[in-house]
Amino acid sequence: METTEYLMEHDEEAFRLELKTSIHVVERQALWAGLLPGMRVADIGCGPGKTTSVLRRLVAPQGAAVGIDLSQERINFARTNYAEEGLKFVCRDVLESLEDLGKFDFVWVRFFLEYFRTSAFKIVKNLTSILNSGGILCLVDLDHNCLNHYGMSQRLERTMHALLQKLEDDADFDPYVGRKLYSFLYDLGYGNINVDVSSHHLITGNLNDIDEVNWKKKVQVASKKSGYDFLEYAGGFEEFEEEFDSFFRDPRRFTYTPVICCRGKKP
Repeated sequence: METTEYLMEHDEEAFRLELKTSIHVVERQALWAGLLPGMRVADIGCGPGKTTSVLRRLVAPQGAAVGIDLSQERINFARTNYAEEGLKFVCRDVLESLEDLGKFDFVWVRFFLEYFRTSAFKIVKNLTSILNSGGILCLVDLDHNCLNHYGMSQRLERTMHALLQKLEDDADFDPYVGRKLYSFLYDLGYGNINVDVSSHHLITGNLNDIDEVNWKKKVQVASKKSGYDFLEYAGGFEEFEEEFDSFFRDPRRFTYTPVICCRGKKP
C-alpha cells in the first residue's frame, strides 16, 4: 500500500474538520461544479462525514452519497453522526481499486490531494474508473498552503518556508497542489473543464474562534510530526509556537490562502 500516515492525525481531528467545514461553502462549490438532484456522488476523503451529508442533501430525494475515507475512526464517527437514508460511509484506500462500489455521476475530492504529493495524479486517474461517462469530477484544493502571511519576523518567515519544504520532502505534503488540478483533468482527457479561484483563508483583524482552533492544531500537529529541528529558536518548537501564536493573534496580521476548484466531464 502506497499511502503514508495522515499528517494531521490526532485525537481531536474529527472535531477540527467538523469545525472548519462551512456548509455554505461546500454547497456553493458543489453547485458551481454541476451537482444536481438525483445524482450518485462519491465524497473522497470524507473525514467525519459533514461534507458527505451536505452533498447528499443537494442530490435528494432520489440521489445518494457515499463517503470514502482511509480512517476507520473517521468513518465510525460519520456513521454515528450522519446516519440517514441515501447516505453510506466506507473505509477504503483510494489508491486501490474502488470499482466494487459501483459507478458515480459525480466524484468530489476536496482538501485531500494535498496529502499525496507524489501520488495525487495516480489517485485522480484511479477515481476516473468509478465515474460514469459524462460524469463530473470536481477537484478542490489549496495553493501556496500555509505560506501567505504578512507581518511575520524574518526568522518566523524563514522557518515557515523551511518547515513546509520538510513536509514536502518527508511527509508527502503538497502546499502547491491547487495549481496542478487543471493539468490532472486535462491530461486524463476530461472535457468542459472549468476553473474557479478564490480565497479560502482571508484573515484580518481580530482572530475568530474557528481560525484560532484550526491554525493552532495545524501548527501543533504538523510541525511536531515534521521532525524539523527549529534551530533558529533556542527554545525549540515551544519558542517557535509561541512566536507564531503571538503573530497570528495580532489584528495587524494578514493571512490568505487561495482555493482552486476544477471540474471536468469524463468523455
